Amino acid sequence: MVKGLIKHCEPSETEMGIWFARKVIASYSVKLTLTASEAQNVSFITSERAIARHEVREIEQRHTVDGPRQDVTLDEEDDVVIIYNRVPKTASTSFTNIAYDLCAKNKYHVLHINTTKNNPVMSLQDQVRFVKNVTSWKEMKPGFYHGHVSYLDFAKFGVKKKPIYINVIRDPIERLVSYYYFLRFGDDYRPGLRRRKQGDKKTFDECVAAGGSDCAPEKLWLQIPFFCGHSSECWNVGSRWALEQAKYNLINEYFLVGVTEELEDFIMLLEAALPRFFRGATELYRTGKKSHLRKTTEKKLPTKETIAKLQQSEIWKMENEFYEFALEQFQFVRAHAVREKDGELYILAQNFFYEKIYPKSN
Repeated sequence: MVKGLIKHCEPSETEMGIWFARKVIASYSVKLTLTASEAQNVSFITSERAIARHEVREIEQRHTVDGPRQDVTLDEEDDVVIIYNRVPKTASTSFTNIAYDLCAKNKYHVLHINTTKNNPVMSLQDQVRFVKNVTSWKEMKPGFYHGHVSYLDFAKFGVKKKPIYINVIRDPIERLVSYYYFLRFGDDYRPGLRRRKQGDKKTFDECVAAGGSDCAPEKLWLQIPFFCGHSSECWNVGSRWALEQAKYNLINEYFLVGVTEELEDFIMLLEAALPRFFRGATELYRTGKKSHLRKTTEKKLPTKETIAKLQQSEIWKMENEFYEFALEQFQFVRAHAVREKDGELYILAQNFFYEKIYPKSN
């Protein structure tokens, strides 16, 4: 279930809207089955629910005083939604922090899609709710939504204007290694947070040698289903259909897909193409003190033997095929958008114009 979208650039209570606030409360009222490791989150959930109820009461009071709000009319350049359905451990937090740093200055909203237990597959009813929220919540436009959610085809729901999808992917083995150590040691972004596998000192190499489940080839199967979407076959590990669907969606449904290894170039292209959101992003990435500072703690690079063993898997071959496909497409887009001079990349100026326009105006 989608639990909330509550982190953005300081909208007023009126902008929040009573109808959405009620949805937040409803989402916190879901029955929870807690394991021992999850019990520590009970007080946080209770507190969040209380805050949500308090905010609804305040909004209702103001709504009563001010009267019903008028329909919001948006300029075309503001009627835009970007969805970044971020793949875990691909520098997604680093990139998202840039969006948060820029949202006040560039006047857009950033909203986190927080799903229960980070489940990337939404229920059918949540899909409907999410599509309705994104398309009709005018107070949050222009909006930048981000979360660990697989691709969702808005066209299936009959919307007239689809959101702009973007994403970043990473070398599949490097991504898995980073995630393996992240679960055990965390990172420098929230160093005090206890991780699920904290206390397990086994290295990635030792895990692979022992045939452990946390480093099994099946754990590589993530970037393909994130791009494939909400069909059951997308999550069938090793599905050739899922791979081809992921490729199709990357080309036809995504505005731009970058790679972690060339993140700065990805940001540069976004700034050139979507300045409404990303004006100033490249300079911020290069010089910012906190936007892109997130590194997994205690990460040890795997040996050549470990890499070779994983590369024997058909799952790795498919995930790597998808990664190479995405990399080639990104480099193709970049080659037609920039030029290199003295070791620096420069965005090309507009390279087309209109002529022979008829009929002639008086």
